Amino acid sequence: MSKDNATNTTLLRAISLLEEIATAEHSISAADLDKRLDIPKPTIHRLLKQLEEQQLISRDLDGRHLLPGPRMHRMAMGTLANESLKAPRRMLLERLAKEVGETCNLTLLDGHQLLYYDRVETNWPVRIQLAPGSRLPLHCTASGKLFLALMPPHRRRDLLSSLPLEAHTPYTLTSASALEEQLGQIARNRLSTDNEEFIQGMVAIAVPIFDQVGHMQATLAIHAPRLRHSIESLMEWAPLMRQIASELEETL
Repeated sequence: MSKDNATNTTLLRAISLLEEIATAEHSISAADLDKRLDIPKPTIHRLLKQLEEQQLISRDLDGRHLLPGPRMHRMAMGTLANESLKAPRRMLLERLAKEVGETCNLTLLDGHQLLYYDRVETNWPVRIQLAPGSRLPLHCTASGKLFLALMPPHRRRDLLSSLPLEAHTPYTLTSASALEEQLGQIARNRLSTDNEEFIQGMVAIAVPIFDQVGHMQATLAIHAPRLRHSIESLMEWAPLMRQIASELEETL
């Protein structure tokens, strides 16, 4: 094999490893990669060591399971923030915000927190201002509960066992069992609500955005002051939100 061919083969194998780790529903091990990919086991271990040194992957607490590393995370966020890729997404968000007349936002799951990724605000004098880049709790936000409800059960159990279920308002669910019961309903409906659970006086609903293989990758949400909307009145926009979410799948 020529040097160029060997380099190309190594690069393609490294890309295959990164893709498997980045798209897995949960952390996977080198043994899992050996079963999934037609790459010699010694090569897998060598490439994983190099990828870890470059911070493209990292290891779970047990040291065996692999996750996207901080460098891959920065690359992914940079891609999503690219202005040329952002324009179609903003158009859809603006279309929804104009129809609804309330703030619309996109969120991503970032470890054990919710990442406020993009938003279109309304011009109402009374509105909730959360800047893109804000990190919010999972257990008391519409989008956060949606991520919890639709993730693999073992991952949800691990998260709930480590999350502080802090009471942000009198309406926040702080019992894991009560939260699990609500998450079951959310999973069935594929729609989540925040009825003044994170900020008193604010209500929100969220629907999922899936990737091409059916994994949830983001949420689309509307939130509004309680003085203008109830959960029930926001729910009237759920069919339009699902339609916009379907169109957003092509842009993320």
